[in-house]
Amino acid sequence: MSGIIGKKIGMTSVFSADGQNVACTIVEAGPCVISQVKNEETDGYKAVQLAYDERKPKNTPKALMGHFSKANTTPKKKVVEFRNFRVEFDHLVEIGKEITVGEVFKEGEFLDAIGTSKGKGFQGVVKRHNFGGVGQATHGQHNRLRAPGAIGACSYPSRVFKGMKMAGRMGGRRVKVLNLKVMKIIPEKSLILLSGSVPGSKNSYVVLEK
Repeated sequence: MSGIIGKKIGMTSVFSADGQNVACTIVEAGPCVISQVKNEETDGYKAVQLAYDERKPKNTPKALMGHFSKANTTPKKKVVEFRNFRVEFDHLVEIGKEITVGEVFKEGEFLDAIGTSKGKGFQGVVKRHNFGGVGQATHGQHNRLRAPGAIGACSYPSRVFKGMKMAGRMGGRRVKVLNLKVMKIIPEKSLILLSGSVPGSKNSYVVLEK
C-alpha cells in the first residue's frame, strides 16, 4: 500500500470532463521525506516511514532529532508508516529521498483519505444519531421534541443493553473515507483535488492511501 501525508486546505469545485460541477477538497499533499525504511530481516515486516511538515528543532525531543538526522532531514511534525509499498515504487524507496504527490497519484485514480473528524462535543440523539424526536408539541407534550424516548426494557432483562444510541461525545474520531476520485493535481504547489469531502477541519493532517 502506497500513500502520502497531507494537510487539508479547504474546498472548491471544478468541472469534470462531462461538464458536471464537482465539489472538491483541496489537500496539500507532501512533499514528504522517507525517514525510515523497514524490512523483514531487521523489523519483521516491510514498511516505509514518511515524515511531513516542518517542526522547530527547539520543540523536538533529542531522540527524534537523532532519528531525523539519520535521514539527513530537518525535524518533522507528522510521521506515518505505510506497509508494503507497491513494487513500482521500489526505485523511490530510499532513506532521505523526497516523495511528491505527482509520483504517487495520477488524475482519475481513486484513493482513500484518513483523518480525524471535527469534534462536536456532547450532543443529543437528534444531532448524534438523526433521531426525529418524540411526536409533536400537542397533547401535553412538554419539552420533548428532541428527547430520545424510552430506553428501558421489561422486568427481563431489566437493564439497558450496551451500545444503545444515546446522547454523548460526538466527533473527534479517526475516519476513513473510501474511493475519492482524484480530479486534479497541481504538482508545482503540491496540491491534489479530491471529489467529495475529507474528514477533519482546515489545516488538519490527512493520510492519502491507495
